[in-house]
Amino acid sequence: MAIGTLDWTSAAGRPDLLAEPVARAIGELGELGGGSGPGGVTVAEIDPELADTAAFCERYGVGMGESANCVIVAARRAGETRYAACMVLATTRADVNGVIRRHLDARKISFAPMDDAVALTGMEYGGITPLGLPDDWPVLVDEAVAAHPEVVIGSGVRRSKLAVPGSLLAGLKTARVLHLAN
Repeated sequence: MAIGTLDWTSAAGRPDLLAEPVARAIGELGELGGGSGPGGVTVAEIDPELADTAAFCERYGVGMGESANCVIVAARRAGETRYAACMVLATTRADVNGVIRRHLDARKISFAPMDDAVALTGMEYGGITPLGLPDDWPVLVDEAVAAHPEVVIGSGVRRSKLAVPGSLLAGLKTARVLHLAN
């Protein structure tokens, strides 16, 4: 499936376009991550100045409904902070203070500070993706993302994007599919 005007290729064959934790995670996907057709993870190089969703979609002809954002949240309870990733289509907003806070059993929740998100993930801000996150982080996937045949997400760096089936995100080891949209 071709998305936008980008030149998509197998992500497994272009580790230079991926953050190290993302390349490692795609390698662990084996056959699934090495494909370039249905069920595979593909990557496309982009201008890093256009990595933010709206600019990216406009420049490369990708619909906002074909792009998903990965939001990192910090959930706090009893002096402990836990992190989670939330995947929602770019056309929607994540219900951070409702569904997500309750699901994570947090007393207080907020978007993770940029410096924390970058340091903890080993990825660049604006390119953080659920592939390659720390093993103990929940990945909350909105049902619209999970049902999408192929969605564009970050690659861990600002100079490229991944295209993955929503079912791959829903099938990640720590994933939970919920209605996250506000």
